[in-house]
Amino acid sequence: MAEATTSDPDFPHTAFTWGHPALNAEFATAGDGTLRLVRLGSSGDTGGTGGTGGTGDAVDPETALPLVELTALGHGSGWSGPRFTGTAFGTRLAYRGHDSGSGAGWEWLTVELHDPATGLTAFVELSFPTGLPVLRSRVRLRNEGTQPLVLQSVSSLLLGGLPSPGALDVHRARNDWLAECRWYTEPLRDTVADIHVDAHQHDSRAALVLTGRGSWPTDGHLPMGALTERGGGRTWLWQIESPAGWRWDLGERAHGTYLALNGPTDAEHQWRVRLAPGEEFTTVPAALAVGSGLDDAMAALTSYRRAVRRPHPDHTTLPVVFNDYMNTLMGDPTTEKLLPLIDAAADAGAEYFCIDSGWYDDDTEGWWDSVGEWLPSPRRFPDGGLRAVLDRIRERGMVPGLWLEPEVVGVRSPIASALPPEAFFQRDGVRLAEQGRHQLDLRHPAARAHLDKTVDRIVGDWGVGYLKLDYNIVVDPGTCAPGDVSPGAGLLGHAQAYLDWLSGVLDRYPGLVVENCASGGMRMDGATLAVTQLQSTSDQQDPLRLPPIAAAAPTAVPPEQGAVWAYPQPEYDADLITFALGGALLGRIHLSGHLNHMSEHQLGLVRHAVETYKAIRADLARAVPFWPLGLPGWTDEWVALGMRVPGGPSYVSVWRRGGQSEVGHREVRLRLGHLAGGEVRTARTVRAEILHPSAPVAGSAVWDGDGLRVSLPRTPAALLIRLDAPTP
Repeated sequence: MAEATTSDPDFPHTAFTWGHPALNAEFATAGDGTLRLVRLGSSGDTGGTGGTGGTGDAVDPETALPLVELTALGHGSGWSGPRFTGTAFGTRLAYRGHDSGSGAGWEWLTVELHDPATGLTAFVELSFPTGLPVLRSRVRLRNEGTQPLVLQSVSSLLLGGLPSPGALDVHRARNDWLAECRWYTEPLRDTVADIHVDAHQHDSRAALVLTGRGSWPTDGHLPMGALTERGGGRTWLWQIESPAGWRWDLGERAHGTYLALNGPTDAEHQWRVRLAPGEEFTTVPAALAVGSGLDDAMAALTSYRRAVRRPHPDHTTLPVVFNDYMNTLMGDPTTEKLLPLIDAAADAGAEYFCIDSGWYDDDTEGWWDSVGEWLPSPRRFPDGGLRAVLDRIRERGMVPGLWLEPEVVGVRSPIASALPPEAFFQRDGVRLAEQGRHQLDLRHPAARAHLDKTVDRIVGDWGVGYLKLDYNIVVDPGTCAPGDVSPGAGLLGHAQAYLDWLSGVLDRYPGLVVENCASGGMRMDGATLAVTQLQSTSDQQDPLRLPPIAAAAPTAVPPEQGAVWAYPQPEYDADLITFALGGALLGRIHLSGHLNHMSEHQLGLVRHAVETYKAIRADLARAVPFWPLGLPGWTDEWVALGMRVPGGPSYVSVWRRGGQSEVGHREVRLRLGHLAGGEVRTARTVRAEILHPSAPVAGSAVWDGDGLRVSLPRTPAALLIRLDAPTP
């Protein structure tokens, strides 16, 4: 830490540095007394806020952004536009001091800012895991004045002084039901046009804005994005860790680019918070990774996600889960159907068996709008009940699991009248209903007590060790309970209370494994991933459409948390069976399918895939992803995902889905830069071994000294390849 201060009595100039060799930050005050982040990169580079490998000094503090921008009723922006920069508070929150420290593998810095006009104090809480080039930021506000303030937006992380929009490409990910994690790239100039700023003496008002709305925070887009410098490769990759609304925007400022990361706002999410004197509010966190390329930054973000999440044995053991839903029982479990499936799953090597939706369905009118009691159906389980089926799972050496949708109560459920009206989402005193269901508000003690009683029965009494927690409705913009200023604030309050409730469940049952699901990947946000052990990545039922989702899922979730379906069927031929299985081997294999109807040869293919997964899963728990063909397109014929184990082997999954018959499309060459260099490249001794399938009828993988040539003459086909390089 270094610091220097001038003697200016009004706005003394302050400058200091903070960080470690992998990520170093420089701060300086501007002429208005606000503190700015003027450089962010490794200790060895001088690239300003341009991250790694750049040239030049720190940017001018007047060009950089203040550490905090916020709007409040009566205190708006300094100019009109679709972006939350240039706010009145941003120019008034003057630097008042800072403190720093380290411990438990983290470095932290807290900067204190103060606005004497209103008494508002902001504490900018910055941190990073030691050794990682990832900055985490959140802002805590305290009203130290005498009058209340109604907040309308508060930034979580701001970064200015990036290269010109003309030099940058922006990456973002569509995330739709059955079509998750679809990344696409465009020049930033396509949105932020060059208006000849010097001629107008004013920055452009344009901004590239992305938002997530409603109680599915990843419906539409992932709360992520990236910038890459064209030609130079420098990358800035971010995520907003909000379980509800979020917003990011990119724009031009002083011939450079700025990045603003926010949680929910009044303009997009009907979010407002009233701060009475003495009260505090803390934003959702946001994280920024810097790297020499997109793969490099994704690797750093993967390591960061592991550092911020709740510790759990599941993250290192990676047990194989069989789930009876996808392309199998599809919400229609019975004792008769489950018992042979349980035996087949155990014989295939599954270690957990999860009974999905329908186990509570004893209603001839359908269960969708009657759920909420979560009691087993006597009609479905007549002999010994559901508990006899759970016992059978344990007898076969597996841990039993159940599906649960805890936050919803059907309008026909007795729970709808048993709980007080205040325990549910409401607007203007009216209880909300969506698709025949009410939404519990986990801030209310009665709602929380109901779910605690449910989990204590299922986990504590029945001995269930795995919960798949689903969420299949969307409430937008939220709830406005007594005391809430706005529905967006109510939604964020509930979402954070839900995660707090879930943390309490895991405190009581530390061995319980929780899978997070919302119609697949509609709740694939960083806040929820930090609490739960697994994340459903999709509900996609077509094995030919699953590969681009499986290959891109590690952009959103570490491989050991990303549940990928593997649903081989007895009517599939051998090629399609191995294709369906191979796609899950670099994630968390979620086995399904009518295994009890398969031939012995087909079961052998399944067993071999599961054995292969078990042989490599310890490596996956510490591997970081890369994409030898780039991030996949939705219709790409060839798709590839790699996992690089620090100090160990690399693994590559390659899919060929079909669509082309020409000879030139039967082979693809993969870029493997971390292997093709130095002594490895000279010696040409990288060993490529096909791990899956066990005996491919057609296909090869050959290292040629610079990369890997993969041939798959028939489609559909998938290979899992292990690559071992000699130690330099």
